[in-house]
Amino acid sequence: MRATTRLALLGTSVALAVTAVGATSAQADDGGSGDITIDKVVVNGGKPVVVGTTNVVSAKVSVTATDNSGIAETTYISAFGPNPNYAQIWYDDGDITCVKVSATTSTCSGTLTFDPQASTGFVNNAAAATWDLGTLVSANDANYIHRDAATTFKVQRASKLTVNASPEPVKKGKTITVTGKLSRANWEDNLYHGYTGQSVKLQFRKKGSSTYTTVKTIKTDSTGNLKTTVTAATDGYFRYSFAGTSTTPAVNAAGDFVDVQ
Repeated sequence: MRATTRLALLGTSVALAVTAVGATSAQADDGGSGDITIDKVVVNGGKPVVVGTTNVVSAKVSVTATDNSGIAETTYISAFGPNPNYAQIWYDDGDITCVKVSATTSTCSGTLTFDPQASTGFVNNAAAATWDLGTLVSANDANYIHRDAATTFKVQRASKLTVNASPEPVKKGKTITVTGKLSRANWEDNLYHGYTGQSVKLQFRKKGSSTYTTVKTIKTDSTGNLKTTVTAATDGYFRYSFAGTSTTPAVNAAGDFVDVQ
């Protein structure tokens, strides 16, 4: 029995079962035989895998390896997050394809999937972390190489950011109140919750310009809300900008136009 490609973000009971029946080989010690090498491993184009609350997210993985006899196959590609989060795809299930780059080198590719609403298990927020990407590659002369952490990649909780500047229109010199909210995906209830205590920049883009400049930096409150005031000076767009953290990607709110009269 093999673990399937959609076991990406799992709860304890399911993950333990998967480990028992499908993940043993992927969790063996690093090792190998012969002169085969893993030259390059790329997950999701080198970008973090960002997962929201509803849609399944796919992440392409490619493993490039070399042996003087040529590469036979990449047997499996495994992703391990903080226990119990886990994903795996297998060559003999048809989920990994290998393409020759030369007589000695091939690139083998497959797709890991991350389902925040997987019916097979309970998703927890600990999955927002650095994951290890392990693989086993075999050569035509029976040489092989196994690495538990051939590379690492990040899985992040999707973020949202809003802004509202009022009143609109406003007289020059009067006060503009700018509110908003920073939230991120919670995989334990599949909702978005406020991201508290985070530094967010208020930025302004003058009408006719393409560049935002930072006006000030404030922090989200205990529910992820943002609120500050500025003095009306000229027509333009206000937005909030969040630089991101290790577990949550950067995000910009869409600009809100204010007509200053």
